[in-house]
Amino acid sequence: MAELKARLQSDLTSAIKGRETVRAGALRMALAAITTEEVSGKAARELSDDEVLKVLAREVKKRKEAAEAFAGAGRTEQAELERAESSVLESYLPAQLDDAGLAALVDEAVAEVAAQLGEQPGQRQMGQVMKAVNAKVAGRAEGGRVAAAVKAKLAS
Repeated sequence: MAELKARLQSDLTSAIKGRETVRAGALRMALAAITTEEVSGKAARELSDDEVLKVLAREVKKRKEAAEAFAGAGRTEQAELERAESSVLESYLPAQLDDAGLAALVDEAVAEVAAQLGEQPGQRQMGQVMKAVNAKVAGRAEGGRVAAAVKAKLAS
């Protein structure tokens, strides 16, 4: 079993024993999403820690979007619950890159792609640059932020 999944399960047990309802609810939903991912497809399989991190990142994003929707509809209590669940799940994700760190990784990736192509990449090579950057970022930055940083670098 993936180390992270085992940690989530043990933390869920301690949250239930400690009567931490928000934490327990968030961990239950995350474990349910992980289990769903494991049994999706043609054959059931065990997820690696990297795959579990991707599922957790997706769940955090869902919680943030739901919180915005609830806040926009005037349901502040529900929005706060979603934000609290999001922060619980974020504690299991690796630390997010700051803008300077992300820019440095984008610069590296652009240099690598330029070395492969023999010329400075432009907007047409954004896919190649994104592939290189995403390999380096490995879940430490949201896809939209990465795409915006790459687009800005290629435009300059």
